[in-house]
Amino acid sequence: MFFPPPKDTTADLFARVPAELAPQSTSDWGKVQHPGKTFRAFLEGPSFDRDGNLYCVDIYHGRILRCDAKGEFSVVADYDGEPNGLKIHKDGRIFIADHARGILVLDPVSGKIEDFLTRPGLEQFFGVNDLHFASNGDLYFTDQGQSGLHAPYGRLFCRRTTGELDCLISNIPSPNGLVFNETEEQLYLAVTRMNAVWRVRFLPGGRTVVKTGTFIQLSGGLAGPDGLALGEGGELIIGHMGLGTVWVMSRLGEPMIRIRSPEGLLTANCAFGGPEGRHLYITEAETSSILRVELPFAGKTMFSHQD
Repeated sequence: MFFPPPKDTTADLFARVPAELAPQSTSDWGKVQHPGKTFRAFLEGPSFDRDGNLYCVDIYHGRILRCDAKGEFSVVADYDGEPNGLKIHKDGRIFIADHARGILVLDPVSGKIEDFLTRPGLEQFFGVNDLHFASNGDLYFTDQGQSGLHAPYGRLFCRRTTGELDCLISNIPSPNGLVFNETEEQLYLAVTRMNAVWRVRFLPGGRTVVKTGTFIQLSGGLAGPDGLALGEGGELIIGHMGLGTVWVMSRLGEPMIRIRSPEGLLTANCAFGGPEGRHLYITEAETSSILRVELPFAGKTMFSHQD
């Protein structure tokens, strides 16, 4: 199946982690994932607070960074961990998907990090990756580990506001970013090492998964789809890691826009921000940068900004 070529545009550089914030040490994660390479910060998990500050994780060095509206970075927390994803609760708490430790919570004022969900049933996660809040406050997150087509054991979880933890799927070859569609009737799930985005459907009540299948099959790149975001009209935004590209797809899965990175191929995650919510901010991990591009629509309101 072929579609007309999407509109082609290139993002601008918004901010770059300064040299003075580059640590001297490297985490075990960095040594295994990118042996012999150094990064000022391996940026992922961008999320805006209500004051317009952009928070990101640096899994390579175990840090949470904050970038203000002027593009200036500061370190909010530096701890013994491997933060891989980040989302903000509407009460201001920052939830972190930590590959080594599980789900953590950060107080953005004090910088204190506490365990939230680390060993359910006394069992450890394989390595949590990303997370997403539904509009009712339920927390969905992926447990990726080193899963892939060779070993499809990745999992999708939901931690209810009641405290219950449901494992929704347990045979995913590398689950990564996730976001609900505009009506929250289905969940889009990036499956990195399959180079695809799945559409996860539920029976009424949202506890039983049914009719899950491939929504978009990508090709090329050195990795696959990583982070996902949603436009106000149901547009799906896909960070294609290893291709230096962010795709904008219609709610029907048709390619609308290809956003290219001006430098670097590790376009991992993205988040809507700016005064009208029409600017897309993209983490480019290879150059430790934040890219920015204006889109013809705003992003769907995140749980962090709900009243």
